[in-house]
Amino acid sequence: MTYYLVTYTGPFGYLKPWTAVRDGETYSQQFLTPSVIEGMRQKLGVSAILRHKITYTGLSMQQEQTHPRGWIHEKKRQQMTRPRAILVRGVLLAPELHLAFASAAEAEVAASQHLCLCRNEDIVLPVAQLTISEAEFDTLLGFELRPTEATEPGTFLVGFNRFKAGAPMHGRLEIVGNPIRPVGLLA
Repeated sequence: MTYYLVTYTGPFGYLKPWTAVRDGETYSQQFLTPSVIEGMRQKLGVSAILRHKITYTGLSMQQEQTHPRGWIHEKKRQQMTRPRAILVRGVLLAPELHLAFASAAEAEVAASQHLCLCRNEDIVLPVAQLTISEAEFDTLLGFELRPTEATEPGTFLVGFNRFKAGAPMHGRLEIVGNPIRPVGLLA
């Protein structure tokens, strides 16, 4: 099979692989979940993203202040308060994302747009287009989460799909080579 590849990158540490809970419990993901890929597909206006690979130069740990949903009623002080928490999450530095499409037309559409991933400030821009075989794609360095059924060997729960009423998402992580590039190098 032939893939029409579009490569996106950004000089900033803006592609955030956020987890929904504290990193002390789960750590930031170095892969993109099926619902993140679906969100990218919808934003680009293409019929499918067949495959993806992501590499980066490092992780920068960032802090974020959060407020839980609930309020606490303090009877003695006659006030309502919301506690605060600090989350520490990893940000990918200099991410490089390869997206594979089934047709040259869809790759052209994707290559004419930027992506905002996970947050509006997480911008990556298209920098290259290429036609490669599926075998060549398999040799690209990077992390790729391949969606699977929960019963397949090597599968783990990767989150809950916001596009399918919170249905559990499962996948198998494939890592080719060393996906953490030396600073200043593109794959």
